[in-house]
Amino acid sequence: MTPEMMHWLAVLAFLLGLIAMLLEIIVFPGFGVAGVIGIILFGWGVLLAAVDVAQVTEALVLALIASIIIFVVCLKLMSRYKFWFKLTLQNRQQKEEGYVAPPEQGVFTGKEGFALTPLRPAGTAEVEGHRLDVVTDGEFIAPNSRIVVVKVEGTRVVVKQLNEK
Repeated sequence: MTPEMMHWLAVLAFLLGLIAMLLEIIVFPGFGVAGVIGIILFGWGVLLAAVDVAQVTEALVLALIASIIIFVVCLKLMSRYKFWFKLTLQNRQQKEEGYVAPPEQGVFTGKEGFALTPLRPAGTAEVEGHRLDVVTDGEFIAPNSRIVVVKVEGTRVVVKQLNEK
């Protein structure tokens, strides 16, 4: 292999390692395989780019600095666009409060709304401005279809599709 080909192979390994680590974070969180592959590809890219120990050390330091900068920028962007709040559960229960039952949903009986997701038979619907986890009696309801709450049993909200006129 020519030195130029080795250079591009090192860049490719490094970029594939970055993609694998992003997949681990975004697509397959917690599984670990993509993250391990990403770390291996990162290391392989650094080794392919290395000519001597000084160059390897320099590459590792630059990679560490770039990783820290990317991490800080991602944290800033996540807080600016409230992305972190979409990933985490925000309501907390304090042990002093004891068990806190979910809010009573019986008030939604007979109310109309629309399906936010496909109901197959479970999904999410919006009823009077509230997002609810709902189920059907087994039928499929497409997103954006008009629905009505038939009954509420504890936290189970049963809906059916409204017939369009």
